Amino acid sequence: MSSTELPSANPAANVLPKVSPVRVAEGERLRSVGLPGITLTVRSRPPARPGLPPALFVHGLGGSSQNWSELMQVLEADVDGEAVDLPGFGDSPPPDDGDYSITAHARAVIRYLDASGRGPVHLFGNSLGGAIATRVSAVRPDLVRTLTLVSPALPELRVQRTAVPTALLALPGVVTLFTRLTKEWSAEQRVRGVMGLCYGDPARVTEEGFRNAVQEMERRLQLPYFWDAMSRSARGILNAYTLGGQHALWRQAERVLAPTLLVYGGRDQLIGYRMAARAARAFRHSRLLSLPEAGHVAMMEYPDLVARAFRELLADSSSGDAASGRSVSGRSVSGRSGSGEPDSGERGFGGGALTEAAGS
Repeated sequence: MSSTELPSANPAANVLPKVSPVRVAEGERLRSVGLPGITLTVRSRPPARPGLPPALFVHGLGGSSQNWSELMQVLEADVDGEAVDLPGFGDSPPPDDGDYSITAHARAVIRYLDASGRGPVHLFGNSLGGAIATRVSAVRPDLVRTLTLVSPALPELRVQRTAVPTALLALPGVVTLFTRLTKEWSAEQRVRGVMGLCYGDPARVTEEGFRNAVQEMERRLQLPYFWDAMSRSARGILNAYTLGGQHALWRQAERVLAPTLLVYGGRDQLIGYRMAARAARAFRHSRLLSLPEAGHVAMMEYPDLVARAFRELLADSSSGDAASGRSVSGRSVSGRSGSGEPDSGERGFGGGALTEAAGS
């Protein structure tokens, strides 16, 4: 993963087909960045004031930079935020080499940070993006100030039943069969299914949010590479789970030096809630935000609570905890996600687990 790669012209082969435009929320802007072998779309919000530290947000499988819009807005007075569409997702075309492995996605993030000169950043990752952010933090610690992981897709042997259909996307032929069986499904039906899988309480989604999600689903289904990107990225997750030695994700988690915030939802149907305990032990300078009512995308369901926990991490790391090497491992905060007020004390862990969600 070279640190000297610079932007290049967008490859003609990666021109997006003509589909409806990607939604841009008020105050956001999109731009396209050409890098060796990839073209990334970057979503950003102008910072509330000059001089704020940079942050980069990385989405999960089937998601896009839009997954971070609410949290970016809540944090606009704290960080200068940008969110990337990974290759083949959102408004970014597929990679030239068709490589959707965790390593390839991490390489894309590193190339962008090196070329933009924004590092070190406060790095955020959800699900697949959490695995990517873990690998980036381990192999390029110079690029990461703090690490915030929301339901990161780290290896787990016991698969919870609700995660199995998503994991099956990695198998050859499954996508073809699935698209044939669901060809009559409307975008609304698909979105309701995704939200039922990803949210702790789908009723929290506003009517406007649902309409926007349906519009985005309709756009994605027009992309000829949508299901290929999903399948290959799912396969990349499973392949990463089998790696041993220094490339194993849990081994790389142990190598992360950056102060780390871990966010887990008690109603997550894709990443086991009990994995929070293992993650808190693996990341050496970690703290845990436990949201019992949240699902797989806590930054979308409870952005204010996630933002509050990040601000605490930011304040503590700025005050010298990280510089002194003082570990905060084991610090746990539970959140009453229904009331928006933090609980006192710790919460136990439970659940089962595996990979990602279409739309996570």
